[in-house]
Formats: sequence, structure tokens, C-alpha cells
Amino acid sequence: MSDQPPKNSRLRDAVRTQAEILDVATREFAERGYAGARVDEIAALTRTTKRMIYYYFGGKEQLYIKVLERAYTGIREAEQAVDVTGLDPAEAIRHLAELTFDHHTAHADFIRLVSIENIHRAEHLTKSETLAKAGTPVIDLISGILARGREQGVFRDDTDAVDVHMMISSFAVFPVANQYTFGTLFGRDPLDPERRAHYRRMLGDMVVAYLSARS
Repeated sequence: MSDQPPKNSRLRDAVRTQAEILDVATREFAERGYAGARVDEIAALTRTTKRMIYYYFGGKEQLYIKVLERAYTGIREAEQAVDVTGLDPAEAIRHLAELTFDHHTAHADFIRLVSIENIHRAEHLTKSETLAKAGTPVIDLISGILARGREQGVFRDDTDAVDVHMMISSFAVFPVANQYTFGTLFGRDPLDPERRAHYRRMLGDMVVAYLSARS
């Protein structure tokens, strides 16, 4: 009788180990950037070794790309889970905007990773086949909402889904990306829990007002 654990058990252990590595790597890359993060340190903070990290992911760059993929997949899955059935177009786009705000303010590491990848001019993002079409689902979702709004005569005719996505993302990213500089300059924390509902509502108001304005 073999002393080896069952195959299913080994697979579960491998999945758990890889998830743990990605959790730690996400924090390290978000905190130290791509250049500053060290695989040795990531290994030291997990229950594995540098050798196993290379075995699972291939190297530092591949690990970083996998971290990016998981981070972007998280927001895309949340967006795809949005059910706007039965909502009028204004309520639907407000719901999506508020969900995006909730996600971004709750996932500071995601915003930092996006900022870091912009510093690298999306050098690593472009190497991911997984992320090549990552933006398509949310654009399709917004396009459908805008089409309904135009058909009902409540949205302007010159709306563009990518523009609307950029508008929503800009406001949702700002509180996290600029928390410290904005707070220092203006004495107001954009992530203040007491103002969170106000900012969330403000984003929805802005988007709906823009889409409802006559062109």
C-alpha cells in the first residue's frame, strides 16, 4: 500500500498553496511595486519555497502577471454578476457605478496594482492572453444599458460605453489612488467612512446627469 496521499488531496493542497502564494504576492507587489517585490520574501511569508513558486508560476514576471489576472478577474466577475433586469436604464447604470465604487474602495491592492502597471506602461498586461479581452464584458453590459436608455428617450444619443466606463472608473479609483496626497492638500480623507455614502451617491448622480443631458 502506497504511503503517498491520494491524488485529489495533493491537487487540493496544490490549489491552496498557489492561492496562498497569490494572496501574499498581491500584497507584496501592491506594496513594493514590481521592481521592489522579491520572490524570496514572498516565499518566506508563505508555507512554501522559492523553488516551488518558480515551479508553479515560472518566475517573478509570470507570478506578477498571474496576480494582475486575478485582480482584474475579480472586478470583471463582480460586474458580470450585476443583474439589471427590471431596472430602468438610469437605475441600472447607477447600480453599476455604485458597485464599481464599492469594489474599488474595498480593494486598495487592486488600485495600487493598476497604478504600478501604468508606471510600466502596461508592459506586463499586454503579455496576458487572459486579460486581452478582459474589458469586453463590462463594455457589453454598459452598451446594453445605454441602448435601452436611448430607445426610451431618457439618454442622450451620443453616448459611448467606453467613455461611461472611464467616467465611472475615474471617480471610483480616485479615493484610493489619491487618498494621501488629497488628504494632505485638502484636509479631507476621500475614504472617510462617514462620507462614503455621499461619494457613492455623487458618482451615481454624475453619471446619470451626464447621460440624461441633451447633447
